[in-house]
Amino acid sequence: MKIKRFVAPDMRQAMREVREEQGPDAVILSTRRMEDGIEVIAAIDYDEALVREAARQSTPVITQPVPQPRVQQRLPPQPQSKAQPGTEARAPQPVTAPPSVIRAAPAPAMSRQTHEPAPPIAESPAAAHPLMERAARETAQLRSDFNELREMLEVQLSSLAWNDIERRQPLRARILREMTRFGIEPDVARSLVNGLPEQISADQARYLPLGILSRSLVVTGRDLCGDERSVTALVGPTGVGKTTTIAKLAARAVMRHGAAGVALVSTDHYRIGAAAQLEHYGRLLGVHVYPAYDARSLKRVLDMLQGRHTVLIDTAGMAGTDPRLSQQLEILANAGDLRSCLVLAANAQSQSLEAAVDAYRELKPHACILTKLDEAARLGGALSVLIRHRLPLDYVTDGQRVPEDIATADTNELVCRAARAVKTSANPDDDMMAERFGRAVAEV
Repeated sequence: MKIKRFVAPDMRQAMREVREEQGPDAVILSTRRMEDGIEVIAAIDYDEALVREAARQSTPVITQPVPQPRVQQRLPPQPQSKAQPGTEARAPQPVTAPPSVIRAAPAPAMSRQTHEPAPPIAESPAAAHPLMERAARETAQLRSDFNELREMLEVQLSSLAWNDIERRQPLRARILREMTRFGIEPDVARSLVNGLPEQISADQARYLPLGILSRSLVVTGRDLCGDERSVTALVGPTGVGKTTTIAKLAARAVMRHGAAGVALVSTDHYRIGAAAQLEHYGRLLGVHVYPAYDARSLKRVLDMLQGRHTVLIDTAGMAGTDPRLSQQLEILANAGDLRSCLVLAANAQSQSLEAAVDAYRELKPHACILTKLDEAARLGGALSVLIRHRLPLDYVTDGQRVPEDIATADTNELVCRAARAVKTSANPDDDMMAERFGRAVAEV
């Protein structure tokens, strides 16, 4: 039996080192949390009977001490001697037993008057406090040991579940691995793969990830220079590029219908310089910019602009936790017939995109605009949010140039762009796949 000690920052890294060093047949003997991480003692060629016999032979025998009775020792009688002149004879002094002899428990204390046992002394709060601290430390240690054991079991079960998926359904596992490389979230990838037929070929498994993603995305197919009149409000968190996107849409509309047929409306009076930026774009395009402060003024402005072909409304960027967001959503909801578009940044994390969708869910956006494609290392997070919430996609933007860097959304082009972004990236390892897909199977 070969025993080795591993120290890692967390249990997952420790288990990975154990598997790499000793293989899948290694046995975990003990785990312990240390200041610098987790200590794992693992062994291979484990013989349980040999370990049990060694433990039995090395266990010391503990005997209970036998209480000794109280012993009273006296000095032997001293022979009488004649006193010297000028001195007095000293009385013999009693000698007590050594400490090792009188270590037995004393008898119960008796009252001199009633000869009854004295009442027990109550434990003071000062003495009980260390006991409570010790119990709390032991409870915390037990909880820590339980969490480490649970994490270790989750890691092992996840690995076993993913290995079973690869063995039973290798082509589906290949598709899941490819979607993970794109950055698709686990729940979205799992739902897409579950919809595949039972029998697929190797060639199909090679190209299916792109086809599945393309078919799962929804686009509106709106034309940037369409002939239909539209009143569109762009909403979304701060910093996603709403004002720049409005400038691009306005420039395309001016090129098609002229400056007289386009109007801009600003409801962003919270951010310093927001209205000035929109007015600057309006001067460059020759388009008037109208302010609106509440639902009544916005409705009045929209009634005044009924003869314009394209009306674009710029709103303030607010997070879901901003208390003013509900007020802004109420203004847009009561403004009349307008089309709301949720603007999302492709370079944002999936959690941020989810928070934005939840924050503006009450408005029920008609479509979505995906911006900053050129700044996103991976598009999987944004694609996952669009597929999960079935958000129709209007336009995509990939730069700051006005009006060049905007295009009507196309699913094939978007998916191919996502594939090109991760063309040189390596395939995810088995530990990542086990964590993303094996854990869900293990929990079931």
